[in-house]
Amino acid sequence: MNDISLPRRPVIAVVIPCYKVTRQILGVIGAIGPEVQHIYVVDDHCPDGSGDVVAAQCRDARVTLLRHAVNQGVGGAVMSGYRAALAAGADLIVKIDGDGQMDPALLPAIVEPILAGQADYTKGNRFFNLEQIRQMPPLRLFGNAMLSLLNKLSSGYWNVFDPTNGYTAIHADVARQLPFAKISPRYFFETDMLFRLNTLHAVVIDVPMDAHYGDEASNLKISRIITEFAFKHVRNFAKRLFYNYYLRNMSLASIEAPLGLGLLLAGGSYGLWHWVHSARLDVPTPAGTVMLSGLSVLMGLQLLLAFLAYDIAAVPRRPIHRRQQGRILLLQD
Repeated sequence: MNDISLPRRPVIAVVIPCYKVTRQILGVIGAIGPEVQHIYVVDDHCPDGSGDVVAAQCRDARVTLLRHAVNQGVGGAVMSGYRAALAAGADLIVKIDGDGQMDPALLPAIVEPILAGQADYTKGNRFFNLEQIRQMPPLRLFGNAMLSLLNKLSSGYWNVFDPTNGYTAIHADVARQLPFAKISPRYFFETDMLFRLNTLHAVVIDVPMDAHYGDEASNLKISRIITEFAFKHVRNFAKRLFYNYYLRNMSLASIEAPLGLGLLLAGGSYGLWHWVHSARLDVPTPAGTVMLSGLSVLMGLQLLLAFLAYDIAAVPRRPIHRRQQGRILLLQD
């Protein structure tokens, strides 16, 4: 009689970064279901002693408390949790904030696309339900919408929205390939993760969710990070363009982007200079000059739109962790 080996139950670990969440953290831990085998609570040098509360009052045997001697930001806390989960042999790692805004009951829905082999990384999206987003503070709603547009351009994931959403799950095989030391450690963490995942050609999928806004205090200061976010988006876009269209591969889009930008800038500058010059002399701008400038601008816009169409179509669609598993099976055979 042939032995039939049943599929092993996936080991799921949850990482919870803690900073000023003393009132909510125990409730978050208590709501995590039995499908999770490990819970890593990372006290990111919390001034309120979140780690002390967990150590003194939490009786869940799945919980491991990690402490930072120096505050490293949410990204640094998550990376510490990732390292611990990988060392423990986790197959999937879920990140949940400790402030109670993310419902742990949604965890099966967050990990399902990865378990089904459809994605390498999943993240929550609070913009699916138009009725529910009315609960979101207007400033936060507008800010997330603008950041989502910038993120699509800088990360290359045109199919995802709500980039600052911290309810995420990742396959362990993909997490091992991330450059932990290079990922932005603070508020740009979630967005930078998407950029890093794109350089790996990982598949990212949004999962609809509702957010809960209570009495927690946000540590995010919009006025302080808006310049930082703009600079980092531009930096990541330039890196992604170089990595994907010049270093690793060359295509028609590699020509369309610089040629389109050059024509747009040259045509616009040429037309503006002649318009100012003609205005100073109080004479009409020659028709040929206007046509040459306008043609350059239109051709530049058309080439840039063609590049965007190519970039949108190039969103990764084949999970990389399945390709890696296939290679292992071939080596074993």
